[in-house]
Amino acid sequence: MGLKMIASCFYFLLFVNAAYGDMSYSFPEEMKRGSVIGNMAKDLGLGTGAFSNRRARIDTDGTDKRYCDINLNNGELIVADRIDREGLCGEKASCILKQELVLENPLELHRISLHIQDINDNSPQFKEDLINLEIHELAVRGARFVLEEAHDADVGQNSVQQYSLKKNDHFNLAVDENTIELVLEKELDREKQQEINLILTALDGGSPQRSGTVVIHVTVLDANDNAPVFSQAVYKASLPENSPVDTVVVTVSATDADEGVNGEVTYEFGHVTDDVKKIFIIDRKIGEIRVIGTVDYETTSSFEIRVKAKDGLGLSSYAKVVISIKDVNDNAPVVSLKSITNPIPENVSPGTEVGIINVQDRDSETNGQVRCFIQQGVPFKLVPSIKNYYSLVTTGQLDREVVSDYNITITATDEGSPPLSSSKTVQLSVADINDNPPVFEEQSYSAYVSENNKPGSTLCSVSARDPDWRQNGTVIYSLLPGEVNGAPVSSYLSVNGDTGVIHAVRSFDYEQLRSFKVQVMARDNGSPPLSSNVSVSVFISDVNDNSPQILYPAPEGNSFMTELVPKAAHEGSLVSKVIAVDADSGQNAWLSYHIVKSTDPGLFTIGLHSGEIRTQRDISESDSMKQNLIVSVKDNGQPSLSATCSMYLLISDNLAEVPELKDISYDEKNSKLTSYLIIALVSVSTFFLTFIIIILGVRFCRRRKPRLLFDGAVAIPSAYLPPNYADVDGTGTLRSTYNYDAYLTTGSRTSDFKFVTSYNDNTLPADQTLRKSPSDFAEVFGELEESLEV
Repeated sequence: MGLKMIASCFYFLLFVNAAYGDMSYSFPEEMKRGSVIGNMAKDLGLGTGAFSNRRARIDTDGTDKRYCDINLNNGELIVADRIDREGLCGEKASCILKQELVLENPLELHRISLHIQDINDNSPQFKEDLINLEIHELAVRGARFVLEEAHDADVGQNSVQQYSLKKNDHFNLAVDENTIELVLEKELDREKQQEINLILTALDGGSPQRSGTVVIHVTVLDANDNAPVFSQAVYKASLPENSPVDTVVVTVSATDADEGVNGEVTYEFGHVTDDVKKIFIIDRKIGEIRVIGTVDYETTSSFEIRVKAKDGLGLSSYAKVVISIKDVNDNAPVVSLKSITNPIPENVSPGTEVGIINVQDRDSETNGQVRCFIQQGVPFKLVPSIKNYYSLVTTGQLDREVVSDYNITITATDEGSPPLSSSKTVQLSVADINDNPPVFEEQSYSAYVSENNKPGSTLCSVSARDPDWRQNGTVIYSLLPGEVNGAPVSSYLSVNGDTGVIHAVRSFDYEQLRSFKVQVMARDNGSPPLSSNVSVSVFISDVNDNSPQILYPAPEGNSFMTELVPKAAHEGSLVSKVIAVDADSGQNAWLSYHIVKSTDPGLFTIGLHSGEIRTQRDISESDSMKQNLIVSVKDNGQPSLSATCSMYLLISDNLAEVPELKDISYDEKNSKLTSYLIIALVSVSTFFLTFIIIILGVRFCRRRKPRLLFDGAVAIPSAYLPPNYADVDGTGTLRSTYNYDAYLTTGSRTSDFKFVTSYNDNTLPADQTLRKSPSDFAEVFGELEESLEV
């Protein structure tokens, strides 16, 4: 309890706001861990939470041990480790520890001087428990004998202040500064008393007072009246640190005027610390002080050693040896990373501080002056800050897609001779920012698909690359909204959002849609997301899925038309033409015509690609009047598709010669109608006979050129052709310049009609063919029946 009261009396706080941000605190040694030294936050005028927000910390100056720490919650400076003034400063009157307070954001440095106050925690101690003195009995009254003083590790008032000698008959004590002498007050008589034991007590000035005792054993001898005398009161020597073992530091010398044993001098260290005993040794006979341990300037820069010279009978004297240690450049600079921002966003502006570097060199003067730099080729530099601190700042724009990681080597070199250096590598990563949109590998894409494809089939694949990282570089594909033939594009195509594979949603029909174009968007997952578009053209190729469609003649069983071939037709005469179209395109629509069956195989031939039916030879009287041709129309697809039709030809110059045609007609239900037609034909036979005579006259006149007579007749109506039909040479369709005569027969041998009125384009709808034609003929027959009834 008394020690605590003393500590409280010694404890006080002193804060000095110097120009360089210095702070000074004074407190007693041996305070408990966690004891509060002072409140630095209050002394600096900062709020309670400022030290935590600014990452305050204590940096030591030239030592690896930290004796103080900070309570970041309230800014108090507290004791972190045992502080022993004697262990830190030895016998120095003033004991000051240097610490540094570092604040970040912004960077501030405050020096902290900790003044360690001594407390009386050490008792005075003599070097030995027993002091042996040999005093000649002839010593005169007043003779003085020097004693070795007591040592107290404390300083000031707490060190040794006085000595006392237990009362005896012969000796008193005389103390003068640091010299303690035993004074003979009464002569000795060896015959009466050969040995005398005295008790010497050393007292310090602390409270409570501490003391130490030693027994002085006096042996009474014959006279030895000369003590050894040193050649110098103080010896000074200079010793480089790291000196090898057995290096001679200095040699002390003392002489004794006595002879014999009384004049033999030996040397030894006075009261020295254990650290000194580990480094130096003195030769007892010659007084040579040599090195036996490691000499380190950074640990101790000087030594003060008390040396004792003693003669053979115990008389002694003392001298002081001061050894100054010279610094050698034996410590390389130490680079410490105090703060770092990692990773660094790639969009930081040049000049941004990303780290704080501290460089320390334990050597002194030029050996401790350090230059710090980093290697070339990185967008960073070191900017000196305060004292041994540097700021690591950016010098240019960072781009993660070019360089994602930096290994920055910081090198520190001192100015010693030879110079020493050390390096530290700082690894910095660049954080990704979504600054790159996806880029397609191609400027546009084309997909080719055959019609009648299966829904879900793959058409093509688009691919985009995004050099950003993770979600910023993850690409998602989608179709941009649009229409194809009035329908949403999503009803035609779909795209896999992860792979970019484009699939067909429906089956395509080349005859309805041959090509279309869509837009595909590639978007990343950044925030905000970036995107780019690409055009995808889809081309549908034709498949031979449409059979040829015969427009003329009408399919068998649905038409009453026949072709009339004059008997005078010569070889190569054009008698008719088969007209067909194919909804496919390309080679799938290339048509070829073949006669697969005929009444007289050698009489007629058909153009392979034109469909024109011509005579192969001159018609003779022996040829059958009724000729039936079955024509096959094939396309050029793989496999080929075909259609057939029947062509009815009558070899006759007039209808009167035509025999009964019931075997040609396929409609047996119109027999009654045929009777009416016969009667109608008879009534107008005269008109037709006249007409036939005119035709025969014309034929007789043009017999020399009969082919020209039969090259034309009634034009095929435009309604027979599909609205999207394009007449192309060589495809088997009919040229618009060809005309044919169409005859309607009633089966009568004596009458015929020839309808030469022009066809109306509205006879058939655009999407129908000649299959509808029988109804038209029925209307004609109806009108004839009405006229006959009248």
